[in-house]
Amino acid sequence: MGVSIKWLCALAFLAIVGIAADAAGECPKSTPDMEAMKLIPCASAAQDPNAAVPASCCAQVKRLGQNPKCMCAVMLSNTAKSSGVKPEVALTIPKRCNFADRPVGYKCGPYTLP
Repeated sequence: MGVSIKWLCALAFLAIVGIAADAAGECPKSTPDMEAMKLIPCASAAQDPNAAVPASCCAQVKRLGQNPKCMCAVMLSNTAKSSGVKPEVALTIPKRCNFADRPVGYKCGPYTLP
């Protein structure tokens, strides 16, 4: 019985460490999938390179763009993919929002930010 409790405690410890390590990933206070949900105003602009980019989308992308690693993870997340986001189009949004301080040339998987 004592061995079982020690085993459960060890598993619980590993689970907590795993969660903490994940939280310190690309998006420090969130997950890429949770951040992707905040980009709903960008849905049409992330699918069609000719669609207008709403100001609310630009505001969220500006916030997210402060951490290019997180932005990349969000654009390539399962939530983005299942929403029909085209990463090659989504990565053009900072340029389409006319951000002068966007991470130009940042490598995001097989894509490069224009």
